[in-house]
Amino acid sequence: MTDPLTPAGTPAGGLLLPQQNQHRNLLDLSGLWHFQLDPGEEGEAQGWSTALPAPRPIPVPCSWNDLYDDARDYLGPAWYAKDFWVPPGWQGQRVFLRVGSANYAARVWVGGALVTEHLGGHLPFVVEITQELTWDRPNTVAIRVENLQLPGRVPPGPGPSGGGVAGVLGGYPATTYDFFPYAGLHRAVVLYSTPAGYIDDVTARTSIEGTDGVVHVRVKSVWHGAGQGQGKLRLADLEADLSFQNGEAAATLRVPAARLWSPQDPHLYPLTVTLEEDGRVTDAYTLDIGLRTVEVRGDQLLLNGEPVFLKGFGKHEDFPLSGRALNLPMWIRDYALLRWVGANSYRTTHYPYAEEAMLLADRLGVLVINEIPAVGLNFEDPQELTDARLAQCLQQLRELIARDKNHPSTVLWCVANEPMGGPLLGTGDPVPAAVESGLAFFRELYGEARRLDPTRPVTLVGVQGGPLEWHGLFDVVAINRYYGWYTHGGRLEEGARAFARELDELHAMFGKPLMVTEFGTDTLPGVHATPPEMWTEEYQSEFLRGFLDAAAERPFVAGMQVWNFADFKTGQGTSRAAGMNFKGVFTRDRRPKLAAHMLRERWGGKGDG
Repeated sequence: MTDPLTPAGTPAGGLLLPQQNQHRNLLDLSGLWHFQLDPGEEGEAQGWSTALPAPRPIPVPCSWNDLYDDARDYLGPAWYAKDFWVPPGWQGQRVFLRVGSANYAARVWVGGALVTEHLGGHLPFVVEITQELTWDRPNTVAIRVENLQLPGRVPPGPGPSGGGVAGVLGGYPATTYDFFPYAGLHRAVVLYSTPAGYIDDVTARTSIEGTDGVVHVRVKSVWHGAGQGQGKLRLADLEADLSFQNGEAAATLRVPAARLWSPQDPHLYPLTVTLEEDGRVTDAYTLDIGLRTVEVRGDQLLLNGEPVFLKGFGKHEDFPLSGRALNLPMWIRDYALLRWVGANSYRTTHYPYAEEAMLLADRLGVLVINEIPAVGLNFEDPQELTDARLAQCLQQLRELIARDKNHPSTVLWCVANEPMGGPLLGTGDPVPAAVESGLAFFRELYGEARRLDPTRPVTLVGVQGGPLEWHGLFDVVAINRYYGWYTHGGRLEEGARAFARELDELHAMFGKPLMVTEFGTDTLPGVHATPPEMWTEEYQSEFLRGFLDAAAERPFVAGMQVWNFADFKTGQGTSRAAGMNFKGVFTRDRRPKLAAHMLRERWGGKGDG
C-alpha cells in the first residue's frame, strides 16, 4: 500500500503556540467528540466529513486504543467530528485551525470541504479556515486519522529487511520500534484568530558577551494592504524598533548584567513583539525566553561556557487510558519525580513531546534532547524507501525546529534513534552499502539542522553494535548500551568492564563529548533476589550503578540517561511480559522501584516528589 499523502517541505507558516491577548482570540475544541472506526475505508465516499453515521463518544486529546476493546490493536482509518460555533466577535479577523498532533496521517474537513492534510504524528499543523466558516449556524470539523505501519513512513513499518529492533523482539501489532503504536488526536485541537496583518513567526537566538546577554530576534509577518509596516521589540525595560521589508524584520537587544538560564536558575525573560500601523498596535505576541548558550568545545558539552553533565532518563508519553495523549497531571507528577530523584534532563524518546511539556521544562530548568520520530530506520532497505524516509525526516526536523527553537530547555537536536546498518548487538559486521547510505542520509539531516539552527549541537543515537562511522558527522556522540542485559546477561561486572572499554575506544576514535542515552534492564516491580538476578530490582540497581561508576571516571562523558523513567506499554510478544517494557525505575503509575531510591541517593534528589 502506498502513502495517501505527499510529505510537505518547510512549514508554510510559523508554528507559534496560539495565545489569547487583546489582538488575538483562542478557542479550545478539546473535549468530547464523535468518533467512528472506518475499517472498510468507506467514509470519504459516503460523506462522513459532514456527519458520522454511527458515532460513539471519544475524548480529545486521547489515544483510541485503550478506550474500546475493538480499537485496541486497530491502526486503520478512524473519524473524529465536532460541531462548533465561531464567536461573532471574531468576524473581520483571520481564523485558523491548529491540530497539535494527529498520529499518524490526517485529513481535515470544515463544513464538508477538505482544507488540509498532514503526514507525521507528534507535531502540529495549521490551516486558515476563514472562508469555510459560517457565522449564523454551527460549523462541523471532521478529521480522518490513521496510523498504518507502512515501510515508507517515519517511523517506518516493517520493510523488506525486517522490523528493526522490534522485529528482533517480535510483537503484535508489528512495528519497527519497541513501544505501542498509539493512534488518534493526541493533543489539543484549537481555533485561533489573528488580525488581517499578523505576526507569523519569531526566532530568538541568545549569546553572552561578558556579563551581558544578547538577544538576536527575527520576526516574520503577514501584512495586508500596501505598507510593509513597523513594530517594536520589548524585553524587560529594553525596546527596539522593527522595520519590515518583505514581511521580515530583525533587531538586537543587549541585557546588561543578564541573569542566565540554567537548571540552577531557570530565569525567563518575557519577550513581546508588536506590529504597528499609523502609530497604533495591531498585533502582539509574547513568549518567554532564556538567555543561555550551548556549545561543544573539544570533548566537553558547555552550558553558558561551563561544562554540563546531563543526568536523567529516556521517557515516553505513556499512561493508562490516555495512552500517548497529552496528560497534564502525568507531566506535573513526572517533573516532581525528576526533582525528587535529582535528574536534570531527559530525551524526548522517540518523538517530540507536547508543547506544554516543553514550557514546563523551560520554567523548571530541565535540559531536553529534542528528537524527531526517526526510530526504526534500516539502511539495508531499498533506496526508494530511504529516499521517502529522508523527505519525511526533513519535514519533521523543519517542523520541530520551527516549533521548539525558542525553548531554552532544548539543548540538543537528535535526528534518529538506533538506525540500523546491519546485524544488532555486535552479532555481525555492518553492511558497507548500508553504512554508505546512512552517511549520505545523516549528512543531509545534520546540515539541515545546523542551517535552521546554528546555536545548538546535533546528535544521533546509535544502537549497540551499529555503524560507528555515522557518529563522526555529529557534534555529540550518543549511544545506547546494554552490556549485562541483551549481552553478558547475568554478568554485571563483566558487562560493566565491556562498557568501560567501549567508552575509552569511542573517545579515542572521536574526541567528542559522549553521552549514554540509554542503559537499563527490565525489572518486575516487587521481585527481589540476593545475589542479584536478572528481572529483579536488585539487578537493575547494580546494573545502573556499574554504568554510572564507569562514566564517573571519564570526564569526557557528558551525560547518562537511564532507560527508562517509567514502565511503558508495548505490543504483545514473548519478550514483553504483559505487553510492557519494564525498564522503568518507576512503575507505569509512577511508584518507585529500588533503582529510583539508589539514583536519588546518588544524584542528590530534593523535595518530596
